[in-house]
Amino acid sequence: MDIAAWLRRLGLEQYEQAFRDNDIDAKVLPDLTADDLTSIGVTSVGHRRKLLAAIGALSAAVPASAVMAASRDAPQADAERRQLTVMFCDLVGSTELSARLDPEDLRDIIAAYHRAVAEIIAGFDGFVSRYMGDGVLVYFGYPQGHEDDAERAVRAGSAPSTLCVASMSNPSSSKRASGSPPGWWSSVI
Repeated sequence: MDIAAWLRRLGLEQYEQAFRDNDIDAKVLPDLTADDLTSIGVTSVGHRRKLLAAIGALSAAVPASAVMAASRDAPQADAERRQLTVMFCDLVGSTELSARLDPEDLRDIIAAYHRAVAEIIAGFDGFVSRYMGDGVLVYFGYPQGHEDDAERAVRAGSAPSTLCVASMSNPSSSKRASGSPPGWWSSVI
């Protein structure tokens, strides 16, 4: 692009020498700011606005051939489409527990529940995406996909809850509600 001819078309040829002295070419032109223009001697606000508008128009008017060439030369992403099975696990009765237990004890129970669920999910090659309060969001088929991800999710969801109950039991806790059966905080996954 000929910067001098461009400036003449805009009626701003008086800045041709300033652009030349500051090595402003077609590669630098799109990155010019109002401060840059002021520093090279474009003191008129109106002229700065004209130049910035013309620079913006140049950026918007990229030739289609350049876009096609750029997209042709761009590396292709190796994206793939795959099925993802999503499962949500929730601690049954956690609202009731929160009313009956100290916050520290409830935190310990939920942490033990999260650990137990993560252990079960890992056994079925699932991915724990997020812990949300007393819930766990799990993906099967991410980051590694398997042909039987849906089946793995069902098997993980119907895994014996005794593993969760056993890992969450804390017989030494004096805060536990009296008369509560050992599985009162069992999970449904």
